Amino acid sequence: MAEPEEPAADLPRCPSEAGTGALRTELRGWMLLLAATGAIEQRLRSVVKARLNVSHDEFLVLCLLADHPDEGLRMTRIAELLGRPKTRLTYQIACLQHAGLVSRRSVCGDRRGVEVALTERARRLLAEASPDLADTVTRALAEAIGPAQCEALRALLRDAPDGDPA
Repeated sequence: MAEPEEPAADLPRCPSEAGTGALRTELRGWMLLLAATGAIEQRLRSVVKARLNVSHDEFLVLCLLADHPDEGLRMTRIAELLGRPKTRLTYQIACLQHAGLVSRRSVCGDRRGVEVALTERARRLLAEASPDLADTVTRALAEAIGPAQCEALRALLRDAPDGDPA
């Protein structure tokens, strides 16, 4: 089960929430969403560490790989998807490999390419931890997203196309 969490009142409020600044609605909305995301990540960090014994950034790598059960991902693609420098990712992958959570192999036909995949141990740990992790995200989201964030999200999405992108 997830560890007890600090009440949401202990989290700092986003300074732009009052809406009295010079930011356009879209920028204010983006800042509110970033603040909410930060609050959720902060809550998730301790549960990830307790359940999986990995850092939050390493957890993000595991989540990306979990969505590719039949194959791995190239390290360059992981770096792109996470917006992380390749050198930092190399260190994180080495830590995950040392923990027995990922495997690395050369990409056929590309001597510099490296593909990373989850181990069965990592899949099992993620499956066992998923209920606590999902519960933590759900509770943190409920506490971090209020009327101001919902309004900001609606403003950001007002010109978004309906339905699936083509």
